[in-house]
Amino acid sequence: MTTPAAQMDVAVCLEPGHLRLEQRPLPRPKAGEALVRIQRIGVCGTDIHAFSGRQPYFSYPRVLGHELAGTVEALADDVPGALRAQLLGQQVYVIPYLHCGQCRACQRGTTNCCQQMQVVGVHQDGGMAEWLTVPVGHLVACQTLTLDELALVECQAIGAHAVRRAAVTERDLVAVVGTGPIGIGVAQVARAQGARVVVLDSNAERLAFCREALGFHDTLLVGQDDPAQQLVQLNQGALADVVFDATGNPAAMEAGFELVGHGGRYVLVSLVKADIRFHDPDFHAKEVTLLASRNATGEDFAKVIDLLATGQLKVSPMITHRAELCELPDTMAQWCDSSNGVIKAMISVPDRTADQS
Repeated sequence: MTTPAAQMDVAVCLEPGHLRLEQRPLPRPKAGEALVRIQRIGVCGTDIHAFSGRQPYFSYPRVLGHELAGTVEALADDVPGALRAQLLGQQVYVIPYLHCGQCRACQRGTTNCCQQMQVVGVHQDGGMAEWLTVPVGHLVACQTLTLDELALVECQAIGAHAVRRAAVTERDLVAVVGTGPIGIGVAQVARAQGARVVVLDSNAERLAFCREALGFHDTLLVGQDDPAQQLVQLNQGALADVVFDATGNPAAMEAGFELVGHGGRYVLVSLVKADIRFHDPDFHAKEVTLLASRNATGEDFAKVIDLLATGQLKVSPMITHRAELCELPDTMAQWCDSSNGVIKAMISVPDRTADQS
């Protein structure tokens, strides 16, 4: 076990485009909470959009970071002994969706879209810090995966939730538009369900990565290939059975309606500050099922852990850029520049505590 200092480093996004390293008092766990020494932080599209000023549900200043892995170093006195034994000193990942447990959505088990949702790093300060207090019910201990893998469980759980929402089966031809980390997660989970998966992007390098690192043979370059025509050729004269949008681009989200076949499902995983329009006669003629997919539930997190353990889900190849927490004020803007080829950036947090063991 370690003894933390009285102060810790925290990366604060003061306003769009401005991130500063600050010193703050070390947090202390309140009732039902754990103190986690943060060791890995995945940089998500949400963080990039927030830094760029394009994230809904967001206010400044804010400590970003919700893709988190670390070690539990302390627990509140009221945490029961059995749970204390499971968590204290253990490597954990964080489920960052803090639901109320009381609203109609929570009562129905859809805690991922709680009416009072508080997401760590979005609605309240997150984990771009050396230490963070987290409710113990939102920590999962796992010693079999690496810290890098644990930090990426959350973003892959979003993909797993979207695939579960769409009820993907081995009979489906699935088109995934957008090959960032979320889209890659959707594609890998859909493939694990037995579906034939086609990935689409306007970035040829991203598609090459999907082919070479992840084994997706069916790739379509938007702007060069004709996606609708190619899907018809691949799917016995029909468009895609399921289309997922993971682009974060309103124009792409609208264009995705044209890729959905008759009786198909269209899942909007992306979240944008925009109105999305579609042509109603085509929508009705094909009886398209339109779905939103938000966050994930415990079931989706468990699915990701299983897929990682069996090698059906690969996340390490996605990590293209790395930095330490102290470097973040100078690095974040570079990561937000698409010309730098970032797929997934990973932040390491060195241990500055003194080992008391």
